[in-house]
Amino acid sequence: CLADETAVLLLYSLVQGNSDFLEYVLVRTDLDTLLMPILETLYSASRRTSNQIYMLLIILLILSQDSSFNASIHKMILPGVPWYKEHLLHQTSLGSLMVIILIRTVQYNLSKLRDVYLHTTCLATLANMAPHVHRLSAYASQRLVSLFYMLSRKYNKLVELRDDKLQTKAISTGDGLVEDMSAELQIYTDFLRIVLEILNAILTYALPRNPEVVYAIMHRQEVFQPFKSHPRFAELLENIYNVLDFFNSRMDAQRMDGEWSVEKVLLFIINNCRSWRGEGMKMFTQLHFSYEQESHPEEFFIPYVWQLVLSRCGFSFNADAITLFPVGMHANKEIYYDEMNTNQNGELNEQRVQFD
Repeated sequence: CLADETAVLLLYSLVQGNSDFLEYVLVRTDLDTLLMPILETLYSASRRTSNQIYMLLIILLILSQDSSFNASIHKMILPGVPWYKEHLLHQTSLGSLMVIILIRTVQYNLSKLRDVYLHTTCLATLANMAPHVHRLSAYASQRLVSLFYMLSRKYNKLVELRDDKLQTKAISTGDGLVEDMSAELQIYTDFLRIVLEILNAILTYALPRNPEVVYAIMHRQEVFQPFKSHPRFAELLENIYNVLDFFNSRMDAQRMDGEWSVEKVLLFIINNCRSWRGEGMKMFTQLHFSYEQESHPEEFFIPYVWQLVLSRCGFSFNADAITLFPVGMHANKEIYYDEMNTNQNGELNEQRVQFD
């Protein structure tokens, strides 16, 4: 039913505007009843409108603000996910599926929509989930590390383009194009940092429960190397390399007859997770993102609702003659995020970011 825009709008209105309904959803033990249609709709994002995608992602963000929700979704095991075609998902937790779909949405956005707000919403939800991750599946863990790689490729491409423009005499450093590219580069720097904070939260608070995440990081550890000395990433990568050093050194010290197979490496990680004490790990304040609707949401919702009414009423109107409502409104003008983090002195800051 969520293929219908009106159903998505109704669900968004209930979750965002009705605290009793939200509480009812959060205390239910059959969260898959609500989440599976949402995730399946996001899976087919190419056949949905941008407003549908935005509202469904906001719903997931609102749900992820609750710690009990984040814990519960990893306890529910799905026997299979028949509509997911890229990979056989067998005995996968609902939480792992949610991670997979959010990352897939980021990948779709990178190639099609290229919308900063959509990236932010997906990453914010993943960040809220991270400290509560429990037995993340192998595929979800691989996709999480691949997410860093995907964003790093975009980041590196932006760096190359900006540097090429700066080196040419035709465009000065004050040129608007270069400034726009620098602004976009800053955005992707923030995205990469959030992904590193997500990985840090899992390794700091839930490493023994997530051997597949450790395996995925060890398997693709080369993707982090180019950023070790980056001033925005260095402190976060210290923790990741602390984990890598712990497991790599023990693997090097262990004699193995024959080659290391996937099964042997994973068993080795599981066994050594028991002796992991987190020594040398820096503690970072957990990121927490929350959704807050702006003071005048009607500027978006009134024309949007009437647009849906007109498209379904069965009467023919000349849309160009309708002047009651503004046109060209975009859903992401109604979104705020509250992000709690620490500055270099360890002091707690609150940042509110509005995306236009």
